[in-house]
Amino acid sequence: MIYIVRHGQTEVNKKKALQGRTNAPLNEEGRRQAIALGEYFKQQGILFEKVYASPLIRAVETARLIVGENVPIETDERLLEMDYGPYEGVDLEHPPEEIIRFFSDFVHQPVPEGMEPLDEVVRRLGDFLCESDFEVPSGKNVLISTHAIAMKGALEYLTPESNGSYWSKYIPNCGVYSFEKCGAEFCEVHSMKRE
Repeated sequence: MIYIVRHGQTEVNKKKALQGRTNAPLNEEGRRQAIALGEYFKQQGILFEKVYASPLIRAVETARLIVGENVPIETDERLLEMDYGPYEGVDLEHPPEEIIRFFSDFVHQPVPEGMEPLDEVVRRLGDFLCESDFEVPSGKNVLISTHAIAMKGALEYLTPESNGSYWSKYIPNCGVYSFEKCGAEFCEVHSMKRE
């Protein structure tokens, strides 16, 4: 089974600013979220033999707190968050009009100039998932630690029939989805609800 998780909270998240490639570490709450998720996985008997993460520190830290010190983490640039370009760090409580329009309808509104197009996010996440280097040992569990928009790009790739519905879904810090790789194909995607 493959588990894809959004990183824990950072101070940039807490301040409600647009955080793409900014390399912010987890804050105390983010560390608590990642540790709690690791404990949840252990309680469910879910152990990870293979771990991939975005190279940004918040994703690597989240993975490390989930799996502990003994499992190696492989980073991959294709798991980076969307490149927000000139909108990096924008205050999400008072965003510019073009960001409001885009975030209100990802599917029908154009990406503001300078930001990474959504189809590029889907393409690079799909490339990662389908590349032969992305190993899923038979009967084993794989963890992917990434970011909200990157995660939505992966979910859009995995479920083309969703017609863009994942773009508007809220994924909380340390939110998790799971799916299986069945040969060269991927099986049903599930959101993991935790108590």
